[in-house]
Amino acid sequence: MRTSMDMLNGSLWDKIFKFSMPVAATAILEQFFTATDVVIAGNFANGDRTAAMAAVGTDLPIIGMIIFLFLGLALGSNVVIAQSIGRRDTEGVKKAVHTAVLLSLIIGIAVAVFAQFAVVPILGLLEIPAEVLPSAVMYLRIYFLGMPIILLYNFEAAIFRSIGETQKPLMALIAASLVNIVLDLFFVCVCKLDVTGVAIAT
Repeated sequence: MRTSMDMLNGSLWDKIFKFSMPVAATAILEQFFTATDVVIAGNFANGDRTAAMAAVGTDLPIIGMIIFLFLGLALGSNVVIAQSIGRRDTEGVKKAVHTAVLLSLIIGIAVAVFAQFAVVPILGLLEIPAEVLPSAVMYLRIYFLGMPIILLYNFEAAIFRSIGETQKPLMALIAASLVNIVLDLFFVCVCKLDVTGVAIAT
């Protein structure tokens, strides 16, 4: 079934709402990942639940800042690809798509490596309490190991949106959210991994 929209022909008024609602839902759902970690760590951790919830919660602003920074980069690739589609420049579309995918992986790997050394100074600037700091550092280090995949998703979602397809990225994120909840509960309740468990699941 074709779910992409022809944004080049016909009226846009009936398409803007259908296009933008899944995009908005995707942005909200991306915040749901870490919010789920906070809730599960705070309710099911085997040790100090308050400290576990605080460790994950204090990382949210840092994660949000990084994710939204690279969402802006992904939006840039969306614009380039959409312009090439509008010009019916097939070769330009191929080059832009390949560049976006390669760029997402390179930046993701660079961020994942850099974060392993940077999280302690960054959290130090936030004056995280000593009893929370080790868990907060562990969560961020594990989370940022997943940055190549996170960025690949965001850049590929931008590629889909450039052809008017917003349903598939949303469906993929819904599926990932459900898997995240199940794995959070498994790692925390069954494996007793607490903050480390929710980080691995995410």
